[in-house]
Formats: sequence, structure tokens, C-alpha cells
Amino acid sequence: MSQNANIAGPTDWRDKTVFTTGEVAEICQISQQTVIRCFDSGKLNGFRVPGSKFRRIPREALLEFMAAHNIPLEVLGGGKRRILVVDDDPDILDMLEEILGADGRYDVRTASNGFDAGALSQSFKPEVILLDFMLPDINGNIVCQRIRENTELANTKIIVVSGAADKSEVDALMAAGADEFVQKPFEVDKLLNRIAELLAA
Repeated sequence: MSQNANIAGPTDWRDKTVFTTGEVAEICQISQQTVIRCFDSGKLNGFRVPGSKFRRIPREALLEFMAAHNIPLEVLGGGKRRILVVDDDPDILDMLEEILGADGRYDVRTASNGFDAGALSQSFKPEVILLDFMLPDINGNIVCQRIRENTELANTKIIVVSGAADKSEVDALMAAGADEFVQKPFEVDKLLNRIAELLAA
């Protein structure tokens, strides 16, 4: 076996949704026995494979464990920048997920309401949030305020994307903590450029 056989490449973990204890040990740079102890004590959530002793850890549980123990999350994204797209229009979610995913620079997650957006923000720690102003359960102002109140998301950039906001609403969004407002319909290239600019700032 070559010396580099066990070294994970930068994109090895990006699309994986369930991990073995050995993979978690490699990602977190801890021993497999430590992973097993954390699993058995409930500090690391997961499940056992039916009919066996094998333990499996879902991606979201691993992200929560890594965040709780200050383990860098970048390894799971293969060095890609994390973007959360929040919109109640499934066509827009699909379009942005496909475009951003195809770009190659981004690890993309989606949410269709404010509740899911909040939960994903906590576990995924997005660097950029593309946020629809009018969500079915909450408006963009509240989402912006909650993101800005979370010290773990202090550096997250918020781009509000909407076709239904007037100037006073845009001003209120910016006051609530949004970094940018993009009017629907938007030019995809301009949006991609603005995302790159905010990430480079």
C-alpha cells in the first residue's frame, strides 16, 4: 500500500451523507476508539446497522459534533465555501442549487422555510445565505436578526433575493443585518459575481 493511500483528498467527503466510525476518526483527527466512546455515551449521535454492531453517523450529527468540539468543518466541504439557499419556490431552489453546485467552488444546502433555515444555519454554518424575503412562516427581517444575534454566524453574509420588496422594506432588511439585496428576476452571472465578492471581502 502506498504511503498516501489513507490520505483523504479535498473532495472525498463532500457528497457523503453517512459515515463509519473510522471515517469520523479520520475527519476529526481522533482515534476510532474515541469515536466509539462518544457514540456509545450519546455525545455523537447515530445508529447501528441492523443485525450488526457497526455504528453509522449521519452527516448532520457529525457536523453538530464537530461544531461542539471546535473541529474545523471545512474538511467535509472539501475546501468549498458553504452557501445556504432559502426560498419557498422549489424551482428557484433547484435552479440555484444546480448552478451553484456546478460552479465547483461551493457546498450548497437548501431550505424552504425559516424554521429549516435556522436549523441548517446552526449545523451547516453557511458563509453566505441567499434569503427570500417572503417565506411561508417568517419574513426576511426576522431571519436576518436571528442570524446576526448568533455569534457563531457573525461572518455569514446575507443576500436577500426578492421580487416583492419596496424601498422601505429593503432599508429595513439592511438595517436588520442583510449585506445585499438582489431583485428578482436576477442575472445569474451578476449574482455569482456578488457572492464571490462578498466571500473575498
